Amino acid sequence: MSVSLFEPFRLGDLSLANRIVMAPLTRRRATHGTNAANALMAEHYRQRASAGLIIAEASQISQQGQGYAFTPGIYSPEQIAGWREVTDAVHGAGGHIVLQLWHVGRVSHVSLQPGGGAPVAPSAIATTKQVAIETGFVDCSAPRALGLDEIPGIVDDYRKAARNAKEAGFDGVEIHCANGYLIDEFLRDGSNERTDAYGGSPQNRARFGLEVADAVLEAWEPSRVGARISPVSPVHDMADSDPQTVFGYFVEKLAEKKLGFLHVIEGATQGPRDVAPFDYLALRKSFPGAYIANNAYTLEFAEETVASGRADLIAFGRPFIANPDLVERLRRRAPLAEVDRETIYAAGARGYTDYPTLTA
Repeated sequence: MSVSLFEPFRLGDLSLANRIVMAPLTRRRATHGTNAANALMAEHYRQRASAGLIIAEASQISQQGQGYAFTPGIYSPEQIAGWREVTDAVHGAGGHIVLQLWHVGRVSHVSLQPGGGAPVAPSAIATTKQVAIETGFVDCSAPRALGLDEIPGIVDDYRKAARNAKEAGFDGVEIHCANGYLIDEFLRDGSNERTDAYGGSPQNRARFGLEVADAVLEAWEPSRVGARISPVSPVHDMADSDPQTVFGYFVEKLAEKKLGFLHVIEGATQGPRDVAPFDYLALRKSFPGAYIANNAYTLEFAEETVASGRADLIAFGRPFIANPDLVERLRRRAPLAEVDRETIYAAGARGYTDYPTLTA
């Protein structure tokens, strides 16, 4: 008997109302000066609490982990308090929310780094992409390679951030291992040319991400922890000579740690699904936890994927921006509102909390 996208789902000890996930969406609405979540953000997430699970926007684990101006963090008392306002709002509306833990690695600019230093990466290989600083979009700064002695400190930043997320009232955390940020940079040989224990073989390149997972698991039960990957996405100039092998190994090791969910960007981030060949079903088979599929899912494709068992849950990103009641719109097969692209990364409520619902 096939299952429906709108049926409840048991994620560990969490009872999700449906199998629709709100994907993490960077919106740059954090409070200027503290990078703390705020009342406006609490209202934004409260409006979308009908999703079975909300994965809150990527939040830097340290100042060094920041790559864009006005994104929230989870490393200071002000940030913990700000996120507590968000989680209280979502829980008050009957929803569940987890926080995505983020270190951008080389995707940053010196103006965002402690003391104006260079961004850090596995290897000193720059990306040609741009990031947003307070004055606008600029080229990423050239990164420097992390020293072996620095890596344990970053792992500890993840450990502290995971604990902070629990203090802030989240239902769990997602480790951001995707989209060309630090863990992804270690995983892929196009950005990792190290010759020490963190480079070379797939096992070595996976080491950093697995150490991060172990650190996070010191704060959370495994069922409340997930990981997001993007095995073939070329975003931020990412590439790998054999993604099936390295990500297959990485996911197998995450499965051994009994993580609650695996969140997979299938294809290019915000791009075509067929950008490169990859056997996602192999990941699904090797990971006994929940499989969250992401990227270019229509309602019909999502329903077919869940009904066939190829995924347990489906994550929608941009449709949630303009449709706070996306679950109900999908249920009724109602038209979806269009995103105002000019306000995606703007300040204030316009294009953030003012999108109407079907009953508004």
